[in-house]
Amino acid sequence: MPLSEHEQRVLEQMEQALYAEDPRLASTLKSTASGGAAVERRRLVIGVLVALGGLALVLVGVMTQMIWIGAVGFLAMVLGGAWAATPGRHGRPRLGVVGADGQPRRSGPSGGAGGGGGTGPRRPRRPSSGGGAGGFMQRMEQQWDRRKEQGPS
Repeated sequence: MPLSEHEQRVLEQMEQALYAEDPRLASTLKSTASGGAAVERRRLVIGVLVALGGLALVLVGVMTQMIWIGAVGFLAMVLGGAWAATPGRHGRPRLGVVGADGQPRRSGPSGGAGGGGGTGPRRPRRPSSGGGAGGFMQRMEQQWDRRKEQGPS
């Protein structure tokens, strides 16, 4: 059932608003919708074919009583199943750090933080004076010290 002219206009306005508000998300959605499904389908087919080939090798290894052929077949089955089950690069979201303003910070040598997994040196955190995690830990340490000073009751 085709959309009416009014529905098409509303859809175009929503699309333009999405591009204006978050162009990166809009381009990601557009690329995933156009070419991502074909890549995922190909990956699934290849993984299933490799797993079936591995199953055939396991059967040949059992029939010929050559254990090493069965082991290679089993390995092919596991790898083919893992290949088919994991998403490709198009299906995997990119992780990063979002600043206080809600915008993603840039990674790289310019000093921004990225989703690199914490391989670089870290700056020491300043203890917070408010009721944050630093204040809570300080209060807990003070209570512990007071209990140690009072001795056993």
